[in-house]
Amino acid sequence: MTERDKTVQHFLDLIKKSRRGKFKIYIGMSAGVGKTYRMLQEAHTLLKNGIDVIIGFVETHKRKETHALLEGLPLVPRRKIFYKGKELEEMDVQAIINLRPEVVIVDELAHTNIEGSKNEKRWQDVLDILSAGINVISAINIQHIESLNEEVKLITGIEVKERVPDSVLAQADEVVNIDLTADELIIRLKEGKIYPAEKIETALQNFFKSEHILQLRELALKEVATQVERKVETEVSNTRAFKPERFLACISSNEKTAKTVIRKTARLANYYHSKWYALYVQTPRERADKIPLDKQRYLINNFKLAKELGAEIIKVESASVVDAILQQTDARNITTICLGKPHVTWLKKIFYPTILGHLLRKISSNDIDLIILS
Repeated sequence: MTERDKTVQHFLDLIKKSRRGKFKIYIGMSAGVGKTYRMLQEAHTLLKNGIDVIIGFVETHKRKETHALLEGLPLVPRRKIFYKGKELEEMDVQAIINLRPEVVIVDELAHTNIEGSKNEKRWQDVLDILSAGINVISAINIQHIESLNEEVKLITGIEVKERVPDSVLAQADEVVNIDLTADELIIRLKEGKIYPAEKIETALQNFFKSEHILQLRELALKEVATQVERKVETEVSNTRAFKPERFLACISSNEKTAKTVIRKTARLANYYHSKWYALYVQTPRERADKIPLDKQRYLINNFKLAKELGAEIIKVESASVVDAILQQTDARNITTICLGKPHVTWLKKIFYPTILGHLLRKISSNDIDLIILS
């Protein structure tokens, strides 16, 4: 792309951005903190101030106080879909776009749509609505953020299946944390304000343990702080001489190590609002005709994960992993290289020079950071 083409593309991007709707996300540490309640309160305030606001989709979970707030707010009828002999309901995206309100409330950003819908995920529906120039207010729980998936699983022992890519949060114009103390949340649960009576005891023994809530609360506070810092960096960058950060995640065919490197690099890149790359170096022993099928599957899944988290995928063939990393570092102006912690025995340490050792020697004279991720 020539300089002239880049200038034209930049201007087109500015035009698209100005036409796009504004995006506000409420984040909470768990169900029951009051995200939907707050969104509906805001809808009433907007309506009183003459703003054309509608409810695109809200799930009250039969919570009395939340349900009461729906009164007086215009609702878009849900789209009915027959699936496996049952009549189910989904948000009617096209109806919202046709109505062209100023603001639409869309709950449960991580929701998976019924098979046969235009988009697989609700966050994709929201992006369509934003592209139509309509402002969106939405909500998500911290456990549904893709790059936090492993941390949430470690805290709660539960793997959340419905997830939202971090790149979606990065597009938000405003991110607001709905915060409660662990004690306040547990009181709400025991009072039946979150789940029906028959589910309360099970919830207290699992997700709603006090120590779990405290750790999830910390994650939520950190996430919102990261989003605010990203906004500051973006809006103040013109007045400071920042050197743009660029991250290179070096992944292997080891599934768990690669996932860790991808997710943690994504978090770093999001924190600095930076471009990042996921590099896989195919050595002769991992050629397509030699690499086991299970490792091929791991690689495909990890490439997909990295792409969802905003990475540009780089696949190169080389007999030297270090040379390939250095070549890509130079070509793409990388400032930080991220590696998984090496798993080596004491015999290998003695008889074989490690990739890490080689890399350290090569970059010691350059202004490049090296991060080892456990």
